[in-house]
Amino acid sequence: MACEEDSREGTCKDRDRDWHHYSKSSGRSRRSSRRNRDRRRRRSHSHHGSSSRRSHHRRSRKRSRSVEDDDEGHLIYHSGDMLRARYEIVCTLGEGAFGKVVECIDHSNDGARVALKIIKNIDRYREAAMSEVEVLENLKSLDTDKRFACVHMLDWFDYHGHVCIAFELLGLSTYDFLKENNFQPFPIEHIRHMAYQIIRAVRFLHKNKLTHTDLKPENILFINSDYYMEYNPEMKRDERTLKNPDVKIVDFGNATYEHEHHTSVVSTRHYRAPEVILDLGWDHSCDVWSVGCILIEYYLGSTLFQTHDSKEHLAMMERVLGPIPTNLLQKTKKRRYIHRGRLDWDPHSSSGRYVRKHCKPLKHYMSCQGEAHQQLFDLMGKMMEYDPAKRLSLDQALRHPFFSLDDPLKWPRVGSTDPL
Repeated sequence: MACEEDSREGTCKDRDRDWHHYSKSSGRSRRSSRRNRDRRRRRSHSHHGSSSRRSHHRRSRKRSRSVEDDDEGHLIYHSGDMLRARYEIVCTLGEGAFGKVVECIDHSNDGARVALKIIKNIDRYREAAMSEVEVLENLKSLDTDKRFACVHMLDWFDYHGHVCIAFELLGLSTYDFLKENNFQPFPIEHIRHMAYQIIRAVRFLHKNKLTHTDLKPENILFINSDYYMEYNPEMKRDERTLKNPDVKIVDFGNATYEHEHHTSVVSTRHYRAPEVILDLGWDHSCDVWSVGCILIEYYLGSTLFQTHDSKEHLAMMERVLGPIPTNLLQKTKKRRYIHRGRLDWDPHSSSGRYVRKHCKPLKHYMSCQGEAHQQLFDLMGKMMEYDPAKRLSLDQALRHPFFSLDDPLKWPRVGSTDPL
């Protein structure tokens, strides 16, 4: 589960929102248990410590007349239920491996609507959630004015063994908007706007010694996903155009500080950097690669590296970006991927034919030769540089000509007109 992409099927049926992307991966088993233990020692939440030591493997545990879990550790709840005499559950917004997300009325805040993530009553998911809470608390203290496009935690609490985290209620994820729009690409003006906010937010994380490690379209949400609908007679279908492309980054369940243990595998498959696949170690630059993959997906409407096999993934990279540098191949611990100093790959095999059919050199994906398109592809190419040491930094990315084609100060961005 840690190494493959989670299911992208949303479960919110009645609303134009989908919040299971808030932290789909926050309960993934690849989080280091050592890292969780270290973090928990630093915390002083004794009420959490006592609950986390319980055994939670028996099924359908009824702890009181009103609090019960199902077979998978989810809290059993109903519309109208109240948590902490404050949060009134309205409906389920989504579900993931970590638990469920519900829309609630916050009766302590003038009836404001919030998204409440209810973590499964299972040790490993609770530990990961507490790590996320710590990160979110730190980010909130560092960004009190909400100048950066990172989701803000409003509250958190332990509810009979379920860690619950309240967030501002946002719109659809960028992936779900693509999906509901028949995977039509975003307009390049919207890509520029979203890219600037994403890069600026991730740069903020990096400046504070934090790597997100799981950037993907599912973890980037629109603040408001309202849209205009227009009929396309050529395609014989309705197509949606966003009213406002402002976004926020979510899911800090796998975010890692520089000083913390770095697990060998990070990122969802399609957005995973080559140094991670080759087991060369990773740093902030793995986020930069992920952002490059996200931007090309916004441009194409589809994932660039559609595979679930590491060697095939590397072969796709070579098809799109050229040969992997010899110095990286020489250093890899994954010797089974290498033969005579090159990627051990047969282009005439069935997998080789699949790669040739589904991948082509990066510039061949350009749908228009206009200046904005050329600058976007130059930016993406530099973000997807194989060697992390040569990969574009996010400081450099913000100064790229792609963003100087228009005045960034004119763009409506999250909480700030400050360009950096």
